[in-house]
Amino acid sequence: MRNLRLAQNHAASDHKRLVHEGWILYDTGNIEEALSKAELSISIQRSFEAFFLKAYVLEDAVLDQESSSLVIGLLEESLRCPSDGLRKGQALNNLGIIYVDYGKLELAGECYSKALEIKHTRAHEGLAWVYHLKNERKVAYKEMTKLIDKVENNASANEKRLEYCERELSSLDLSMVTLLDPLRTYPYRYRATVLMDEQREMEVVEELTKAIAFKLDMQMLYLRAAFYESMGELSLLIRDCEAALCLDPTHKDTVDMYNRMRIQSQS
Repeated sequence: MRNLRLAQNHAASDHKRLVHEGWILYDTGNIEEALSKAELSISIQRSFEAFFLKAYVLEDAVLDQESSSLVIGLLEESLRCPSDGLRKGQALNNLGIIYVDYGKLELAGECYSKALEIKHTRAHEGLAWVYHLKNERKVAYKEMTKLIDKVENNASANEKRLEYCERELSSLDLSMVTLLDPLRTYPYRYRATVLMDEQREMEVVEELTKAIAFKLDMQMLYLRAAFYESMGELSLLIRDCEAALCLDPTHKDTVDMYNRMRIQSQS
């Protein structure tokens, strides 16, 4: 009996070590070796940790139809094994993401709902996305509101809710995001889009300039350059194109605009 207990303890120790090594290999980009560790750990003990490791590595590596089915099977196996609510919530959340990617919205919704039952708060965001894909934006907005109520002072949650709200409700979330995290650029881009629709070009440029002042962003530089083009400000357009191309010399739209304007300025 004592020898059996020692053997069991040794196997459990090997299993934990293999899972730990698998995560280290995954984090350092050694995908095949990480998969090998996961498979070896499963052969020793069918556990949540081992199945989840293999599923996570495969999901991140490549997801065609065949490998997606394999990942789904691995996550389902992990959920049959004993574990705490936090880790099972993560598995359900990952399963929901895969189902969404393949258009299985009802199954995705079930996964997110089960995750919420075990207090996996992040699943509110996944469930909101499912409602949005089903053209139920008001329900999606309410789902994100539940998340915001649970995770106070979370700028990303307020930012995400903007995708589901009517434009007249957006100002509160925009202000809150900027208050909680002044260096997030999305609120400035959102306000610029609204102003763009209203053809208020100078105010669009002002919003983009505020964001560019604290974060050089290729897309915002390109967008501001496009507005300078419509306003006839060629020198400012060229300046922004040159700055954008320093960040990404291969951005085709910026390259085309820059070449076009240089030719025009020389003619």
